[in-house]
Amino acid sequence: MADHKHGEMDISVQEKTFAGFMSMSAKAAMVIVAVLIFMALVNA
Repeated sequence: MADHKHGEMDISVQEKTFAGFMSMSAKAAMVIVAVLIFMALVNA
């Protein structure tokens, strides 16, 4: 088994994936909140 050395792995792809996931999650949350507000205003 290879010796593990902390901090040597290239994680740029994982960082880009996580950033994309967080961006999509934030956008989805904003859309959901906007739809809920719209529904509340229309049904009032």
